[in-house]
Amino acid sequence: MPRPIPSHPLSRTDARHIWLRAQRLDTPVPFGDGPAAVAAAVEHLGYVQIDTINVIERAHHHILYSRIPDYRRADLRHAQGVDKSVFEYWTHALSYVPAGDISFFLPAMRQHRREGHKWFNSVTPADMRKVMRLIRQGPLTIRDIDDDVLVEKEHLWQSRKPSKRALQLAFYTGVLTISERNGMLKTYDLTARHFGWDKPPKPASAREITAYLLDRALRSQGVVSLDSICHLDAPSKKSVRRLIETRLRRGELVPVALEGAGKQEHWARPEAVQPVGEGDPGLVHILSPFDPLIIQRKRTELFFGYGHRFEAYVPKDKRLFGYFALPVLVGDEIVAAIDLKTDRPNKKLLMQKWSWVGSAAKRGARKALKPRIEEELHRFERFQLANGP
Repeated sequence: MPRPIPSHPLSRTDARHIWLRAQRLDTPVPFGDGPAAVAAAVEHLGYVQIDTINVIERAHHHILYSRIPDYRRADLRHAQGVDKSVFEYWTHALSYVPAGDISFFLPAMRQHRREGHKWFNSVTPADMRKVMRLIRQGPLTIRDIDDDVLVEKEHLWQSRKPSKRALQLAFYTGVLTISERNGMLKTYDLTARHFGWDKPPKPASAREITAYLLDRALRSQGVVSLDSICHLDAPSKKSVRRLIETRLRRGELVPVALEGAGKQEHWARPEAVQPVGEGDPGLVHILSPFDPLIIQRKRTELFFGYGHRFEAYVPKDKRLFGYFALPVLVGDEIVAAIDLKTDRPNKKLLMQKWSWVGSAAKRGARKALKPRIEEELHRFERFQLANGP
């Protein structure tokens, strides 16, 4: 009978440092600048979530800005449409993903081609023939199709335009890709034409996809659990668990006894749990609620002692932090949640509500923190109001 592998004890403080290092939030300019920095950031993180809410800058731009201080929206457009180093597809949500990882998504595309997609059951063969006939002539947006007869929605976020539904279904099947995005207006193109494929890449095997999920999490999280590896992807947990056990036996992973985690198991590469020390303590980040550091709420609370509340769909009188509160990371602690809104016509960033959290909830800590946060808010405002979609 094999001997149990001893767990590596890890304090919450050390776990935070490891995660911040893995997220590249502990150093000022981890990826450089320009389109190459966008490609490098997306490749390292594994995905950058896209979201439509724009009371402040949309999530995908915001997440990149947090790691690329001189980020410009045009850099992402260049990476997607010119360099073609990133593409859009579904991870746990619609996201930008490294183009080099597309083989891991091809099996899901093929499955949708065979079985359809539950969100687009109303798409008819005639709808699909129409959009494919048009797109063979060149890339197009939904605004290029103006002869649709509108139909009723089947769910809240569904378009009333049959052609838009057909474009979206063709996107999920991999026949089409999004070649450009201006705001939330998507330009679709034939995937093979966009990437210049004579022959599409070989789809990854199930075993390769499992390894991809685990390696992506280890790279971007440092210390991982089954829930953090398979975020909103419960069907993958069984195969990921088997691979973790194999790597434990080989000594490629070590079990981690994380302070406060109770019975929840965590693992890391042996080199990842070596002391890394605190990163730059002077750094201040105003984070998106869709940032990889925040989106897994239970994990964020375990590591940082901060339970983020996304309250955009909560009745106003029941909100604690505000409609679209942004967590504020100072050094290795989340110290505030600030509800902001961009008043674009008047070129102002409006402060809706400022809530101190964690250790900063004690009044004595606020005096030193507030001017540092306000300085970052001025920089954040310049980013919000910069020209460009």
